[in-house]
Amino acid sequence: MRLVSALDSWDGQDFTGPALFAIEGDRLTRVDTRPTDDRGAGYINGTGYINGTAHINGTAHIAGTLFPGFTDSHVHLGLVDPNRLVPGGIARVVDLGSDPALIRDLAASSPVDLEYAGAFLTAAGGYPVGRTWAPAASIREVMSARESAAAVDEMTAAGASVIKVALNSGVDGTGPVWDDRMLGTVIRQAHDAGLPVVAHAEGIGQAMRAIRAGADRLAHTPWTELLSDDDVREAADTCSWISTLDIHGWGDRGAEFGIALDNLSRFSAAGGHVLYGTDLGNGPLPVGINTRELEALIAAGLSPEAVVGAIAPGPLQGRVSIIRGLAGADRTAAAPDRAAPNRSVLADWLSTATVHSVRDLEETFA
Repeated sequence: MRLVSALDSWDGQDFTGPALFAIEGDRLTRVDTRPTDDRGAGYINGTGYINGTAHINGTAHIAGTLFPGFTDSHVHLGLVDPNRLVPGGIARVVDLGSDPALIRDLAASSPVDLEYAGAFLTAAGGYPVGRTWAPAASIREVMSARESAAAVDEMTAAGASVIKVALNSGVDGTGPVWDDRMLGTVIRQAHDAGLPVVAHAEGIGQAMRAIRAGADRLAHTPWTELLSDDDVREAADTCSWISTLDIHGWGDRGAEFGIALDNLSRFSAAGGHVLYGTDLGNGPLPVGINTRELEALIAAGLSPEAVVGAIAPGPLQGRVSIIRGLAGADRTAAAPDRAAPNRSVLADWLSTATVHSVRDLEETFA
């Protein structure tokens, strides 16, 4: 058995303390996280103990905290240099709008673990038609159930793991969008294909239209209107939100940032599931971990655990993220035995993460 130990690890909900993992191909499987006696902690020091029993010497030892690969859940790889993501601390991305043929080819040799939607599905003349940053091959205008079914089939054949739909009525309410019947049809067809739906919802009423039609995620925290508390609670029960707060000013926080922050704060307080995402490619965003995005999540009131869960939502496979050492005196006051630092240093702490392939952990940390 090939083994790797860590001083601490994230299990998707909390920090585990010292942990031991078996390496199985490109996946890590937890072997032991709760040593039963003093000797059980010995594996951290290289003695190869599991629950006090000598198992295998030569275990690789990570002197730090192990996470699933830090994930940006909203990127456009065609608009950035993907080779800069891993050095910037991002292990996994979800591309939400690209030429399906090009993104499928990129996935075969991607420097990051990659999931993708393929092309935007939108109404005739709808967003992002006509935008200079959106190649024609990245858009499918669909006007009937037959056309949307064909588009969903095409994205599925191209390897998509999610379907992206666009509902952008614009601030003046004039943008073309599907009616409720067509919107429901597209979402149902995606679900019938086994794919979740992420919706770009912009303009008054569009976020709740997407949610009530069955969208599984919003590509952005709603920013064009303050949602009512009732709508926020309804959204929290049925839909995840991808944060993308920093696109509103890129550090110069204005009115749209304030609306989004207010909506996300109430959504999180209502128990809504938040995913870290930046809309990378949209303006001057850092290619890698965006500390400002993490700071915005903290400003929205997310707990340290919720922030970590937002950026590390996946399994321990492919590429993983590691932060050397523990947070020491900066651990949370409520649970001082955990590795999560308090809110004042959390964004900076997470931003120090490095990316490693599971297959290379033994060699890297032997």
